[in-house]
Amino acid sequence: MDMVLWIVVLIVAAIAEAVTTALVSIWFCVGAVAAAVAAGLGVPVFFQLLIFVGVSALTLLITRPLVGKMLPKGDYAATNGEDDVGKHAIVVEDINERSGTGRVKLGDVDWAAVSENGSVLSKGSMVEIVSKGAAVLTVRPIDR
Repeated sequence: MDMVLWIVVLIVAAIAEAVTTALVSIWFCVGAVAAAVAAGLGVPVFFQLLIFVGVSALTLLITRPLVGKMLPKGDYAATNGEDDVGKHAIVVEDINERSGTGRVKLGDVDWAAVSENGSVLSKGSMVEIVSKGAAVLTVRPIDR
């Protein structure tokens, strides 16, 4: 019966590992296998638990640094939204918080826009993207 418990722990840990993209429970899979073997050999439950914890911890300590070395190194990869921060756009409709207007053209795309500090920005002005929300760019004027 104890072996069935460890097989269930193994299955749950494997499913948790498969659902995530990070190494979060693979260590427990190895510990559960060791505990299941111990259960099959008739080792008392208390020692099965110690074997599970010990093997899981040992596996974590040994493999985590190795896995870290295998992961790609390098700079942080920016998201699409972050890539646009710092780019320049042109105001195609006056940006005026009081009247609720404001559009800019970034590349070939027309975006709703708000001024970073609430100032009015006139049509034709060049602006810099400060942040990008779901459908609205926050901009600031570019000094010419």
